Amino acid sequence: MTCTGLSAFPLTPIREDSVDERAFAAQVTRVAAAGVDSIAALGSTGVYPYLSRAERARVARVAVEHAGDVPVIVGVGALRTSHVLGHVDDATDAGASAVLLPAMSYHPLTDDDVVGLVETVAAHSPLPVIVYDNPGTTHVTFTPELYARVARVPGVASIKIPGVPTEPAAAREHVARIRGAVGESVTIGVSGDPFATAGLAAGCDAWYSVIAGTLPEVALRLARPALAGNAAEAEAENVRLAPLWRLFTEMGGSIRVIATIAELLGIAEQPCLPLPIRGLDGEQRRRVAAVLEALQIS
Repeated sequence: MTCTGLSAFPLTPIREDSVDERAFAAQVTRVAAAGVDSIAALGSTGVYPYLSRAERARVARVAVEHAGDVPVIVGVGALRTSHVLGHVDDATDAGASAVLLPAMSYHPLTDDDVVGLVETVAAHSPLPVIVYDNPGTTHVTFTPELYARVARVPGVASIKIPGVPTEPAAAREHVARIRGAVGESVTIGVSGDPFATAGLAAGCDAWYSVIAGTLPEVALRLARPALAGNAAEAEAENVRLAPLWRLFTEMGGSIRVIATIAELLGIAEQPCLPLPIRGLDGEQRRRVAAVLEALQIS
């Protein structure tokens, strides 16, 4: 796969402390039918750290089975390299098209630790590797020098970066600096949905999207013009979605908001997050519902 375009990251719904396979399969089927370019199972929205190896292997298989012709990326993150390699094997057996590799840590990792992990996984994996830079969850911060080192590892196809500056000139400078480090053979994908328009306009090749995993049509209305170079149309849609992006910021990130949206729309049963993560309730839930109504999302 080319690791470009709109990649949708679906939620892995949890019901009674087990993966709700039926809800997950229906979600993947719907997202694939919408026309996204790839589906990424077991990303952060897929709550992979909370699942056992057997659960993750099953989620990978369900994703591939229900994605049709849409390529499936499978997250393989874990604290120990041996566990990561086991997840790579399971993703490969499931028929995944690529693996998503975060450098997870409890004790701080050095740059050499990160590069060693990427080298080991890339040498082991028959699939392209997408390196996931997400300091908010992994507690590893990438520098341009670290980007350059991991991009030189054979088998690395893409790097998923955090949100970029929203000011256009600053965003272009930021992406250009990363591009200079990784070269042209490794794609750059922006994450953090509020920053998608800025990242794509600044030269990112892909949008690794949270919202696309639950509301693919909403994401496509922004992604298609942005990827086609129609910045004005994409920015108009981005402005329209600003109330949704504000929820992400005000409610401590996207995961609880996405879970609540899935519950409100009947995509997953309430509650659908693994404890100890508690979903939104009360006034926060009503605010999410009000934003969905205002944006005419149903």
